[in-house]
Amino acid sequence: MAFFIDPNCQVVSFVLNTLGWMFSMICMGLAKWRLWYMESISAPSQGLACIGMWKLCTYQSANHHSRPIACHRYTYSDTYLPLDIRIAQNLLLAASLLGLLGKVLMVTGLRRVYAGQLQKDTTCNLFFASGVLSIVAGAFILIAVIWNYHSVMNEEGIHFPPSFQIPFRPDRQEIGSTVPVAVLAAFLMLLSGLLTISFQQPPNIEVYPEVSQV
Repeated sequence: MAFFIDPNCQVVSFVLNTLGWMFSMICMGLAKWRLWYMESISAPSQGLACIGMWKLCTYQSANHHSRPIACHRYTYSDTYLPLDIRIAQNLLLAASLLGLLGKVLMVTGLRRVYAGQLQKDTTCNLFFASGVLSIVAGAFILIAVIWNYHSVMNEEGIHFPPSFQIPFRPDRQEIGSTVPVAVLAAFLMLLSGLLTISFQQPPNIEVYPEVSQV
């Protein structure tokens, strides 16, 4: 079956995909996925710890807008990281790669459309594959967000090295400001993928009414 491709709609999907991919890259580098408040602990551990997927930053006071005292970056060889952070790292990396691949496929499809080299089967397959990759990437980001939320709500602790001077579990913890960015990234990626697929609609078939003979 032949499909009708609206290039303008696909451009909208491309813009949404690009924004979602950019936000996903930003949230990977931020540390404020979890906020640990250490109020009843004696110095130097007292203060605030911002825990991200790839680094940890500590602050002397509960004001996380001040300059951090120290930041520690994680590596794959760090055995102290809990399972949820390890899986979230892989999910976010996979989401960034899938989102980038989806962008490449979408650009290839758009270039064929605007260049007049429209082979409907091939071009539609490019857009469909791009949409699927965007949906999978958005789902991966959403899983990382949900798992992070679950860990905070359950007040799970982390065995950081003694050199970090961070306790196993803080006095209280809450969701950080990076989570809304990740949610926005997941939403844009999912929306882009769904729109990319839904824009490939069968052409409208004109139906002519039958004229009865008198």
